[in-house]
Amino acid sequence: MTPDPGRGRFLRSAWSVDAAGLFCAALYLGLALLARGPGEPGVAPFFLLSTAIAIVTFALYGVWRRGSGEFPVSRLLLWAVVFRGIGLLGGPFFEDDFFRYLWDGFRFAEAGTPYGVPPEAFFADASIPPRFQEILGRINFPELPTIYGPGLQWTFLAGYRLAPGNVLALQALFVVFDLLTVLALLRLAPPRAVLLYAWCPLVVKEVAFTAHPDGFAVFFVLAALLLARSRRLHAAAACLAFATGAKVLALVAVPFLLRSARPVHWATFAGALGILYLPFVWPGGADLATLFVFAREWEFNASVFALLGAFLPDGVSRAVCGGLFLAGAAWLWFRARGGASGTFPGDRIYGLLLLLSPVVNPWYLLWLLPFAAMRPTAWAWTASVAVLLSYATGLNLEDFDMHPFGHPWWIPPLQYGAIAVAAALSRLAPPAAPSEIRCTGD
Repeated sequence: MTPDPGRGRFLRSAWSVDAAGLFCAALYLGLALLARGPGEPGVAPFFLLSTAIAIVTFALYGVWRRGSGEFPVSRLLLWAVVFRGIGLLGGPFFEDDFFRYLWDGFRFAEAGTPYGVPPEAFFADASIPPRFQEILGRINFPELPTIYGPGLQWTFLAGYRLAPGNVLALQALFVVFDLLTVLALLRLAPPRAVLLYAWCPLVVKEVAFTAHPDGFAVFFVLAALLLARSRRLHAAAACLAFATGAKVLALVAVPFLLRSARPVHWATFAGALGILYLPFVWPGGADLATLFVFAREWEFNASVFALLGAFLPDGVSRAVCGGLFLAGAAWLWFRARGGASGTFPGDRIYGLLLLLSPVVNPWYLLWLLPFAAMRPTAWAWTASVAVLLSYATGLNLEDFDMHPFGHPWWIPPLQYGAIAVAAALSRLAPPAAPSEIRCTGD
């Protein structure tokens, strides 16, 4: 049968983008209504709505990838803003981390530092304002001081100054930086590939609905990548320092993006990181102590680590996974040793990190997905949907026979099995379009 050129032109038109955007907006609105309802949304409706949005987005990407013409950037941005605006209206669900952010902002404003004293020390303090007494009672792991770095603490303080005790201020701040990430990606990848990130249900849920701050740090990594490519290495080093001071996961990007940097640029990185930490370390500590507790003890939704844990002691499993990651990262670094600063295989290195990590929360994929937009692969975007199954915990399923953060037995094999199948099938598929391969920089 001869293809209908008129039909192809319609599918690759602004009208088709608007139709897809309107359909996704309706689904996001349904998710927001569930979030605003009494109690938490059901896990099944959440997953079905998110999957439907992802399928529409993938289909739209596939249509534009196969044909000629440039994806309309104005429509991409318009609907990205609409989706995130709906997320702001919906508010957080399946998560309570934001109570810690609000508390940290309050303590920073009141004491000059959020560090050194765990929230439980204030349980009997009658001087705490009623709103923050409520927040205090809902913080998870209140026996531990905050785990969030000084780069994030300034955003928590900004949220407090804008609206004390109101998570909407933090949602709005993180949405702004997420949209800046979209703009940065438009300089690194074709618009049709940026669509995958800009409309991604995991990104919208974790940033706009739930106010997870990982995307804030990722923006500074992308800014450092752009700066390194233009040989502005002092500015790139400063951005990497701020990203690392916000989230330690940014540290893995540093050796790649400063590959050809001179000692003076590394001094800029170290100095900027020191400037971030010293005002907090001097009067009462920072995030490092709780980070060590996290690295030593926590486990959630792991894959390789969980398999090793069936045969090896916990400490040995962590050491083996850490060693495998360092070996894999070193191989990727040496494989690109002929490249210049600005070369960073972020999809592969963060994919490897998540494969080996003892903790794989859905929002951790915010580190992977921008780089998967530069180099679209089936396994990465399958992971963006499959990892949402990890919200099917005993707590969210209201199954009191399960551990609150445990999963039904079939969730891990379904989740990681889908990713493995996508990875295997992609090996058999034709290579990506040259314009998208060039965006990797390696």
